[in-house]
Amino acid sequence: MKACIMCGGAGTRLRPLTFKHPKPSIPILNKPSVLHLIEHLSREGFNEIVMTLGYMGDLIEEQLGDGHMFGVHIEYVYEKEKLGTAGGIKNAEEYLKDEPFIVLGGDHVLNLDLREMYRFHEENDAPVTIGLISIDDPREFGIADMDINNRIHRFLEKPKAGQIFSNLASTGIYVCSPSIFEWIPEGKKFDFAKDLFPFMLAADKKINGVLVRGQWTDVGSSAAYRQAQRWMLDALPGTTIEGNFTTRNARIKGPLSIGNNVCIGSNSSLVGPIVIGENTTIGDNVLIGPYSVIGSNCTIEDNTKILSSYLFDNVSIGKESNISGGVVADETIIGEHCFLENGTVIGHKVLIGSNSTIHSGVKIWPEVVIDKDSSIKENVINSGYDAAHEGS
Repeated sequence: MKACIMCGGAGTRLRPLTFKHPKPSIPILNKPSVLHLIEHLSREGFNEIVMTLGYMGDLIEEQLGDGHMFGVHIEYVYEKEKLGTAGGIKNAEEYLKDEPFIVLGGDHVLNLDLREMYRFHEENDAPVTIGLISIDDPREFGIADMDINNRIHRFLEKPKAGQIFSNLASTGIYVCSPSIFEWIPEGKKFDFAKDLFPFMLAADKKINGVLVRGQWTDVGSSAAYRQAQRWMLDALPGTTIEGNFTTRNARIKGPLSIGNNVCIGSNSSLVGPIVIGENTTIGDNVLIGPYSVIGSNCTIEDNTKILSSYLFDNVSIGKESNISGGVVADETIIGEHCFLENGTVIGHKVLIGSNSTIHSGVKIWPEVVIDKDSSIKENVINSGYDAAHEGS
């Protein structure tokens, strides 16, 4: 079975994390998010994968290669200009024109039964089947009005108050027959939700929906990113230790996944689920609480607390600092006696001076220097990087 993964977006809502990593490469449990998706597709029987690439696409291709290590074969199709979701699929038509295929976003994190959705599409006669999920607040998604026979009669992208006729939200997962290409113009920006679906419904063409069950999110915001990490951590099967592991009377309660050459100091306490990458050193009297992920080559000094937080690779945390519900990108250095409150997002190569507090929800752009004894209450933008953080 074939799958097409769309990886063209710039990930502006996830900034400052996406200045170094394209959105599909944002690490979840210390490996690229899209790799979790590919492994799930492989388990479901989708072993022919086409990836449409745009922003930092060469990095995605470098990370995944031809896919054979993950039990799939991957073809890459680059967009010279932004073509939208449907336009990007049209750009890859030569690889998808022979049989039905499933379309997903490169930022999707899920455990849905995709094979069941594909089989439903094969057994019915609509050119496209949309995966739908019932959610509490569908305002950031497309919503569908579906009848008892699975036919969709209305579709509205990002409804406003007074327009929410359904809480059945589109997952952005579609199973398409090759005939769908007849409806998508070539070389033109064209979206599934904004353009194709309204166009087809206006022409009285059949679109089916299928209700999917399980966990699903698109990692489009830092809050969704943290939620996706929690899901994946909840699925840890137990405690695994790869290679050398050194500890001096630390208290450890799983589940944990610990990489090679990790060292944990005296009287430290780790309470899983936790993932720790290779070559990371944790000092004495350190508390690492549940739902934390620490990357490779990190240094966490004595008397520090890491609670429900996510550190990328090569991060250094000074003594007696506290990070609660934060995300810290690669090569950032945080001084001693610092406090990062809930929802903080720190870009790569940031230097935060000692005795500083970063208030809840604050984002700090890459390569910013925060002076010691600072209290940061608003986002800090580096003028060398794009300031936009709303949108895709």
